[in-house]
Amino acid sequence: MTVNFTDSLTLPCGATIPNRFAKAAMTEGLAGADGVPGIELETLYGIWSDGGSGMLLSGNIQIDRDHLERPGNVVIDCPPSAEMHQALSRWATAATRNDNHFWAQISHAGRQTQKNVNPNPKAPSAVKLGLPGGQFGEPVALTIAEIEEIVRRFAVCSAALKDAGFTGVQLHAAHGYLLSQFLSPRSNQRTDNYGGSLANRARALLDAVAAVRKAVGPEFPVAVKLNSADFQKGGFDFTESLQVVEWLEQAGVDLIEISGGTYEQPKLLGLEGMEAEEKQEVAESTMVREAYFVDFALAMRKHVKVPLMVTGGFRQRLAMQQALDSGGADLIGLGRPMCVMTDAPNQLINGLAELPRYENGLSLFPSWLSFLQSWKPLRAMAAFATQYWYYSQIDALGRSGQANPSLSVFAATKETMALQKKLTAK
Repeated sequence: MTVNFTDSLTLPCGATIPNRFAKAAMTEGLAGADGVPGIELETLYGIWSDGGSGMLLSGNIQIDRDHLERPGNVVIDCPPSAEMHQALSRWATAATRNDNHFWAQISHAGRQTQKNVNPNPKAPSAVKLGLPGGQFGEPVALTIAEIEEIVRRFAVCSAALKDAGFTGVQLHAAHGYLLSQFLSPRSNQRTDNYGGSLANRARALLDAVAAVRKAVGPEFPVAVKLNSADFQKGGFDFTESLQVVEWLEQAGVDLIEISGGTYEQPKLLGLEGMEAEEKQEVAESTMVREAYFVDFALAMRKHVKVPLMVTGGFRQRLAMQQALDSGGADLIGLGRPMCVMTDAPNQLINGLAELPRYENGLSLFPSWLSFLQSWKPLRAMAAFATQYWYYSQIDALGRSGQANPSLSVFAATKETMALQKKLTAK
């Protein structure tokens, strides 16, 4: 069946997304130190709204200011003040100015909280992140009461966002953040009702989904971002992911975004991690081999009817069309290309064959030092530095309305680190 990019998508809750493109969630770091969104986020999302996406997803909006994904996150960890409500409303108004959807990605970083934010972040278990550099602290295991409070905050945050004019929410249960940490046997070594069996490891996520649904009502889109797998030995695997997708469908979720990987195994970025990738048992399709997770979505489609969004690696129009026509994706998520080509959806709708592959021209090390990437710790550092280039493009869009693609990776890294230092200054 042929699906046009301009076809609308009606969700189980009854809401309709006007086309098949979504601007995927990407961290912005543009809130103030108090977690309040400002004019920069309004500018940024107004530009993206003009770009033609049927739906925009915010970057991480955190439900706990002690567990940021990075300094500069928006934070809603209690019912918002009048000032916060007005700021959220202005942001939502700018981001929906072309009658597109604007959904909030809500999250808790858990053990992936940087040490400069919290040296002892809470996590399912006291299992430290396996990355070099000392950027992350020593986690402390959550109590049951603390888990229940986190579930409550997901609901409080969702209700505040709906009240401010956002048109949907997405719970972030991928990429090694807290809900994803609960799902993984590597990071969740609990022996109570939140650990052990998959049903127990999925309890925090399913409780949060139920609390959010109760808070926003039956007609408001509730989505989940879920790993197809962590791609780590002993981690959350595809068989488990398929079961969780079935549970989420039963729980009344309106959309599931399929992704994969963690900070330790950054499959979401198409990069090699510190350890060997754990291969998953999933059939390879005959489609264009560029989108990282389409085959996982195709395998899931045989078991569930819930709409699926796939993000990661899409650059060719043909690959996107194949994903839609095959049923492997109902929404195409676009991320890094939109940090510079902000109107990528409109360009694709109008016939553009391929998006720019900015990643191919980015490197922390000059070519004559490329041998340094053979050492895994330096390779990991270089991968994070490349991400900082995209951070800087988002920052430039929000502050000036223009990207700065001529910026070097080294300059972007210095710029990002200086900004984060300023935001965490006591």
